[in-house]
Amino acid sequence: MGSLNTPDPEPGHSAGSTPDPHSHSAGSTPDPHSHSAGSTPDPHSHSAGSTPATIAELDLAVSACRACPRLVAWREKVATEKRAAFRDETYWGRAVPGFGPADASVLIVGLAPAAHGGNRTGRMFTGDRSGDFLYAALHAVGLANQPTATHIGDGLTLRGVRITAPVHCAPPDNKPTVTERDRCRTWLDIELSLLKPTLKSVVVLGGFGWQALLPVLAANGWEIPRPRPKFGHGAEVDLGSIRLFGSYHVSQQNTFTGRLTPAMIEDALRAAGFHAGLM
Repeated sequence: MGSLNTPDPEPGHSAGSTPDPHSHSAGSTPDPHSHSAGSTPDPHSHSAGSTPATIAELDLAVSACRACPRLVAWREKVATEKRAAFRDETYWGRAVPGFGPADASVLIVGLAPAAHGGNRTGRMFTGDRSGDFLYAALHAVGLANQPTATHIGDGLTLRGVRITAPVHCAPPDNKPTVTERDRCRTWLDIELSLLKPTLKSVVVLGGFGWQALLPVLAANGWEIPRPRPKFGHGAEVDLGSIRLFGSYHVSQQNTFTGRLTPAMIEDALRAAGFHAGLM
C-alpha cells in the first residue's frame, strides 16, 4: 500500500521561478510562489469550494501560507541572513509542505521545520542532522530508497510514508507558540482527512506533536480514549482504523545524548510499517 513519490526538481531557483514543490504529483500544478501576499490563502477562512481537495492542492496552499506574522518574519529573516555554510544557496524561506505520497499508509508527525533545514531546502527534515537521523532509520527499515536527504531533487523517495508537522514554518528557537500551533491546525486537519482512506499508522515524534495531533484526530472521527493517552517513547494507542506510535523526537538533544538511538527509532518505524502492511 502506498506508492513511491517521484523526486522533485533541483533547487537553485529564484523566487520568481520557484518550481512547485509538488511537481512529483502533478506536473501542471501552479507555482506556489505566484501568489502575492494579498492573495495568499488564509487556512482559516476557506470555504467549501476553496478547501484543498487533494494532497497536491494542500501542499500548494501550505507553501503559500502567511497566516502567522511572527513566523513569516522569522523564516524570511533567516532566509535572507543565512548561515555562513549556506551563504551561496537560495533559501526556501516559506511554509514547508508535507512530503510523501498522497496514498500513504504511514504518517510521521514532527514539530516544525528547522531554520537552516526545511526552511532552507523546502522539504521536511531535509538538510539538517535531525533529518539525517530520521531518513537513515527509514532507509534501514525499508521505507526510504536512500539514507540521506540533502535537497529537493536528491533522488529521495518514501515508500508508503508521508511526513508532516503541526507547524509548517520554522519558529524562533524551535518553539512555536500555542496560538501558532492552533492557527496552523487547519492544514493538519485537511491532511488527515485526505489521507484517511489509506492511513493505518501514525508515528508521532515528541510530545508537542502528540498534543497537537489528538484533537485533530478527534475532529476527523477517530475516538480518543479517556483519559487521553499520554505521550511516551514506545507508546501505542489503538484507534480502530489507525494506530498511534510514540517516539522521542529526532532532535539533536535526544540523538546526541543517546536518549533516542537508531535502534529505538527503527523499532518504532518498523512497528508502524508492519501495522500498515508495508512489511
